[in-house]
Amino acid sequence: MTELAIDYSDIAAAAARLQGVAHRTPVFTSRTADQRSGAQVFFKCENFQRMGAFKFRGAYNALAQFTPAQRRAGVIAYSSGNHAQAIALAARLLGMPSLLVMPRDSPAAKLAATREYQHGQPGSEVVLYDRYSEDREAIGARLAAERGMTLIPPYDDAQVMAGQGTAAAELIEETGPLDLLLVCVGGGGLIAGCAVAARHLVPGIAVVGVEPEAGNDTQLSLARGEIVHIDTPQTIADGAQTQHSGRLTFPVIQRLVQGIVTVSDAQLVATLRFFAERMKMVVEPTGCLGAAALLEGVVQARGQRVGVIVSGGNVDLARYAGFLSSG
Repeated sequence: MTELAIDYSDIAAAAARLQGVAHRTPVFTSRTADQRSGAQVFFKCENFQRMGAFKFRGAYNALAQFTPAQRRAGVIAYSSGNHAQAIALAARLLGMPSLLVMPRDSPAAKLAATREYQHGQPGSEVVLYDRYSEDREAIGARLAAERGMTLIPPYDDAQVMAGQGTAAAELIEETGPLDLLLVCVGGGGLIAGCAVAARHLVPGIAVVGVEPEAGNDTQLSLARGEIVHIDTPQTIADGAQTQHSGRLTFPVIQRLVQGIVTVSDAQLVATLRFFAERMKMVVEPTGCLGAAALLEGVVQARGQRVGVIVSGGNVDLARYAGFLSSG
């Protein structure tokens, strides 16, 4: 059997690096969510993580292992927003420059936050590109070669995956054994890390991924048994607008994830409004994927103990207000 990119020892090591740096985010419950789903639901609220999303875990874990020479040269990353913010913040904390390649249509709040994290850090900048006509991976590889910087991709990196897996480890440490874990899926870094952690701590747990309907590349890949590449999906879940699973993440998903389901943008809006109205939380559309699958009945979990990774809360306030008023 092919060895996977990470195992639980990598996640435990990441947890040690993150201790005292990353937030140990809260686990919230909701009687309304329990009644609606018929399950006992535990929300791991990564919207309260530093920079507002789980991405800080993987970014810091990767950058903390740079050599002195790598730190001097700096880090480059491409991202729709949350990974960029995470890299910018982690780089600032570790005293290194960061070059972030971001779509021109990234949420304004994510662009502004990234630049704010870079402020005062010499050699740091944001490079914009068109996500529908340009290849961010090619841009990142070219700039890394030109500038001698280390490229840290948003998901297809073992240390990023290990860092993200600490979210599931913390959740299960707090709740005890779960029957089901629901995780949003973009490129697969979060679900890969969480699946390794969850299946180690609770061998019988079912891990299910959730993608937007328009961006179901991982679902298609599992059905075909190989990585499927799709056009950039049109969805409000900007953090899941990936075109393909990762070379490292996909084998983990194949082996440890029970399946992938999808939800519509309308279901994401309904769930975003649920979090605001019932739990008083700001959650971005991508962060609603796992909860939407449960609360909108896509996944049936009656009588089960269910963990849901709420991946982030970075959303433009004007757009967020529009979502709230659209019900």
